[in-house]
Amino acid sequence: MAVFEYHCAACGRNFERFMSLAEHEQAKVKCPDCKSAKVEQVFAPFYAKTIRKS
Repeated sequence: MAVFEYHCAACGRNFERFMSLAEHEQAKVKCPDCKSAKVEQVFAPFYAKTIRKS
């Protein structure tokens, strides 16, 4: 399961959906506010945090 971030082109809202990769491939995501299907996935930055042992 993963969190996918979206932006609605119709109302400008950003929102997240929690779904599996299989669901994401088949998903027809709609904005939870205006119900528009004009949504685009937003790619958030990713970083890994590690602990350096000395």
